[in-house]
Amino acid sequence: MTAAPLVLASASPRRLELLRQIGIIPDRVDPADIDETALKNELPPACALRLARDKALRVMPRHDRAFVLAADTVVACGRRILPKPADEKTARRCLELLSGRRHRVHSGVALVSPEGQLALRRVDSQVAFKRLSDNEINAYLKSGEWREKAGGYAIQGRAAALIRFVSGSYSNVVGLPLFETAQLLAGRGYRPPCIANC
Repeated sequence: MTAAPLVLASASPRRLELLRQIGIIPDRVDPADIDETALKNELPPACALRLARDKALRVMPRHDRAFVLAADTVVACGRRILPKPADEKTARRCLELLSGRRHRVHSGVALVSPEGQLALRRVDSQVAFKRLSDNEINAYLKSGEWREKAGGYAIQGRAAALIRFVSGSYSNVVGLPLFETAQLLAGRGYRPPCIANC
């Protein structure tokens, strides 16, 4: 019996690398093209979950009898969702806002089974930056790591030297909560090919 393929509905190289870290290699990568704008008055945790669901459901019709995995990560200060900066000015505003305070990282994970059943999980982590000097902000901006990263930073890169505290899933802050994702896949019957074919 052939195992159902796994499709990752994400263009994020970080999510692909995180899955590979735990021995899960998607058969296909098929990014979902959706509007990721938060709805009016939508809270950050709900936004992350909705976007993950919408990505999975957008890609599902293109892959018959497959597992479709999608995720979305939102960085928030209180009720405010921080952007994925495309320019240095926006990235600077994010870093100045995060400086010296705690914020939350919310991820939604969505999985559609080969039978078309949808399962959702939400994971929240808390992160605290040290109080950043102008020199530290300028140096980080010069690195370019902030581009298209939620909240304007990448914890797995140079920002690690600026973060004094993480509570909860570290991989969630990178972009995909691995424990919860692995549990979700296993619970819905997904087995990596090397296991399923043995």
